[in-house]
Amino acid sequence: MEATILHSGFDGLKFTVQADIPDGFREELAAAKQHAKETFSDCVLEFGSVSLNVTNKGARGFTAHTGDHGAVWLFQDPQDRIPNNPGITVDFRAFGLATCGLEGAEQHFGACMEAFGIKYVETQLRVARADFAVDLLAPWFEPDREALVVPPGTKVTEYTGVDETATVSSGARVVGLRAGAVANRQLAIYDKRAEVIQQNKMGWLTIWNAALASVGKPPLDLTDRASSQVWRFEMRLGSKQLRNRFEMRNWQDVRNIIGDAFTDALGRIRYCIPTTDSNRARWPAHENWQQFEAVVGNDLLQNCAGVLPCDVIQANRAAKMRELDAQLAGLFVTRAAISEVSADELEGFMERHTEVLVRLIKEHSAPAKERLAKTRGRYRLI
Repeated sequence: MEATILHSGFDGLKFTVQADIPDGFREELAAAKQHAKETFSDCVLEFGSVSLNVTNKGARGFTAHTGDHGAVWLFQDPQDRIPNNPGITVDFRAFGLATCGLEGAEQHFGACMEAFGIKYVETQLRVARADFAVDLLAPWFEPDREALVVPPGTKVTEYTGVDETATVSSGARVVGLRAGAVANRQLAIYDKRAEVIQQNKMGWLTIWNAALASVGKPPLDLTDRASSQVWRFEMRLGSKQLRNRFEMRNWQDVRNIIGDAFTDALGRIRYCIPTTDSNRARWPAHENWQQFEAVVGNDLLQNCAGVLPCDVIQANRAAKMRELDAQLAGLFVTRAAISEVSADELEGFMERHTEVLVRLIKEHSAPAKERLAKTRGRYRLI
């Protein structure tokens, strides 16, 4: 049975900025935070068209937000820095991403940074997390732990309530599954209807009903679970994937290859239909999973380069090593010829001559560790 797709898009996006806030902005934040502590409510700062709600939180910095369709902003206090932490963290909110997408998030980021007077360049940005979700109207569906096919060693959690992290009894209705880790790669399948009701996030009902109206279907009645059960399939990628594996740093990188990252993740975790086949890799994909994959592939098609940056780096590195090996072989042949070494003696000559080369490296005025580090910097091959 095919589910009805009610929504698809980014549900989370987090950036960090390796920069300090200017002194004037810092003083405004400090005063606003103090006012928030005294009044037990947010203090609103206006910067042209940008409204920033400053809270009383943030032990060594400032926590603020730009509304439900904006982002949560964490600013480190330049006068009380936490070592090795980014100066600014921006966590875009789900409703803003759902209605305006990546383009809207980037525009909001640029407008806020300009309004706050924060100077930065693209090389100071880092992508910390990205989530992509698809909401499926599928009243007949219930997550099954056994249907998940994941890489060896991947942690899988089954839970029976929005606030629970593990199964509390085998008889409870399963409302979600999680597989993997947020810092790396995580799949979440959960009861979005229950979350909307319990946390009063009725904006999602508006989004879902708009999708239904566009195809001539009646709106959802959340009081009737049998006809309004919505399941969210969500893939979450953390810094180990985005920064380390896919070399994503700034907005341009996200626009270019975020689709490749999610496509790769969907190839490593699957939700299937269990069969008697002992080889789980041969289990057929569940129809809901097929829809999830198709939507992600279609929505992020323009954000794909078709090749992983790490693969390009490895190919460049291998090519350079082959080039250097050819040069070394030529030099050895030249050195052997000058030493009047015959073809039969060449292999033995090369083995003995490495001792001479090791001695020359040790006798060099610069330590080998320093020379290696300098050369690695020159041959990053990115």
